Amino acid sequence: MSYNAYVCRIKNLRKHNNADKLMLGECFGNTVCVDTSYEVDELGIYFPTDGQVSPEFAENNNLLRKKDENGKSIGGYMDPMKRNITTIRLRGEKSDGLFLHLNCVSYTGVLLSELTEGLAFTTLNGHEICKKYIPMRQNRQGNVSEGNRVRKKKAPVAPLFIEHADTEQLAYNLNAFKPNDLVEITLKMHGTSQRTGYLPMLKGYKKTLLDRIMRRDGTPIYEYGYVSGTRRTVLNDWEGGFYGSNMFRKKHADFFEGKLHKGEEVYYEVVGFTDEGMPIMSSASNRKLNDKDFLKKYGETTTFSYGCSCTGYYTYGDGSYDVLPKSDFYVYRMTMTNEDGDVVEYTPDFMRYRCEQMGCKCVPVLWRGFLDDTTDWNDAGMTAGEQVKEIAERYYDGPDPIGKTHVREGVVIRILNRPKFCAYKHKNFAFKCLEGLVKAEETAPDMEEAEEVQNDET
Repeated sequence: MSYNAYVCRIKNLRKHNNADKLMLGECFGNTVCVDTSYEVDELGIYFPTDGQVSPEFAENNNLLRKKDENGKSIGGYMDPMKRNITTIRLRGEKSDGLFLHLNCVSYTGVLLSELTEGLAFTTLNGHEICKKYIPMRQNRQGNVSEGNRVRKKKAPVAPLFIEHADTEQLAYNLNAFKPNDLVEITLKMHGTSQRTGYLPMLKGYKKTLLDRIMRRDGTPIYEYGYVSGTRRTVLNDWEGGFYGSNMFRKKHADFFEGKLHKGEEVYYEVVGFTDEGMPIMSSASNRKLNDKDFLKKYGETTTFSYGCSCTGYYTYGDGSYDVLPKSDFYVYRMTMTNEDGDVVEYTPDFMRYRCEQMGCKCVPVLWRGFLDDTTDWNDAGMTAGEQVKEIAERYYDGPDPIGKTHVREGVVIRILNRPKFCAYKHKNFAFKCLEGLVKAEETAPDMEEAEEVQNDET
């Protein structure tokens, strides 16, 4: 859940097509709207979409909506409570993030000369500037049951059950790519993360007489067993959770029982609908995008169905029907962990081989190849990272190849010739707009972010 503001230069500054007092520029390849006080290649601070500025920062830069006693606007445009940065169309042009003059942080006492290009930060001189925006909403089925995760104990329930690594944004990590890297680009799917492993699990404690006298737990006893969880939590009870029930997860976790080798852990994305027919990831109104072409292509509402059905079947006009799953899953990573805790990353090819053996699907591969510094890329003066971004943007937009009726979220770019898991995500503009609309709804936060916040607070 990392988020940063970045010191960078605004590139390609030009006039807004439909607003005399606005200009358009680019930061990390993202289009941003600014006023006419900015200059070409000016060094400033860029706040990506999905962030939240602090109350102090917003006040010092007059970003909050305010009115005087006569009802006249005397402030900015941000909601005083949310203070979030979204992806929108502003007077018909894309606006993907916020760019401000470098002196917007001068109130912190930081020396502006210390704010060098490329610096990433969330605090300066002890002042919080920004953080990731997570709407604090109620879950969909009331309060979260405490039975849906295992609280920390003296002995961990599954000490070798490893969380999936955070996937950072591609745009801010282009320097991670080197010439001759082997890269694979896969579809990014908008669902909820899940993981299952066949690993040592706590079965009880061996107590000595002294342990009994001192009322201590004793020595933990571990035996291999199947353990499942969300991205951050371990599930030991399938009731409760964000939706009131995690039973839609259970059938996918059960699929792996008897199939995994000792030490294997599989990471996968669950998509579609819950057993009660509720979309796993919230739907959004396409009309709110104010994009006629998008509305014509995808209809009134975006529901991330991925070929699943809220009812479990699809009825044709003649009354016949096809049975469809309410939810499905796609594997994107596998590892092997030995008893000493050493983790071996499966290559994507071996992961797909194991999935073929087990009879489950993997996320679709869209492109794979080496970054070749002997081709026209080098003649154009493009770095390896710029090559990757250009290739990724051939695949990151358009109808989802599985769902077909909705836009895809984006892509994941993985560097294969690294000893550890190394991947970056790249979302398209339309999806980021939809994501912002969903987060603006009182009853529809991001499921995983809500779970992570609730987990941190308990």
